[in-house]
Amino acid sequence: MYKIITISREFGSKGRTIGKKLAEKLGYNFYDSSLVDKVAIESGYHKDFIKEHAEYASSSHPFVFSFYRTNAINGSGTSIYDEIFIAQQKVILDIASKENAVIVGRCADYILRDRDDVFNVFIYSDLEKRKENIINEYGEIENESIDKRIKEKDKRRKLYYKTYTGREFGYVKNYHIALDSSTLGIDTCVDILYSILLRKIKDEKL
Repeated sequence: MYKIITISREFGSKGRTIGKKLAEKLGYNFYDSSLVDKVAIESGYHKDFIKEHAEYASSSHPFVFSFYRTNAINGSGTSIYDEIFIAQQKVILDIASKENAVIVGRCADYILRDRDDVFNVFIYSDLEKRKENIINEYGEIENESIDKRIKEKDKRRKLYYKTYTGREFGYVKNYHIALDSSTLGIDTCVDILYSILLRKIKDEKL
């Protein structure tokens, strides 16, 4: 049985919504912003700072981010960004050891890579649908600004993931399944995932 479902997603692909609906259907706990609160308690940093830096690199350029990591040292001599990742890792491992949960982002697929009860999902979408989703969620923005925002978010997320996992974000072999939410729709993605997980539970009972 898969105790933990990790949802990695492109910005604007509705991966968070899919994860939340799947958790509700499975009766699992759901972690996105609530995980930020736990990491804030564990690390001692403010949750707003955690929210900004626990999934995205502070720059879209690898050399700049490397400079930030090297020079953003706290009182213990550890990089602030590395300390946040360590706290995040501890929280995710603790969740996986105690409960059934759907976890969105935060390198959870990599952190839990040694467990055989984890199912890793990647949600992606075409660019136009991502723009539409972002407008619906955050309000009207100039098209050029949306393009820039998506590009920067994608670069920062890929850089962060590469830095802390050594893997390429979105590389299909890192996941058990990848779904195109723009083609399938949110509810169909949820239904597909639920069917797979339900089949796993039934097979284990045979």
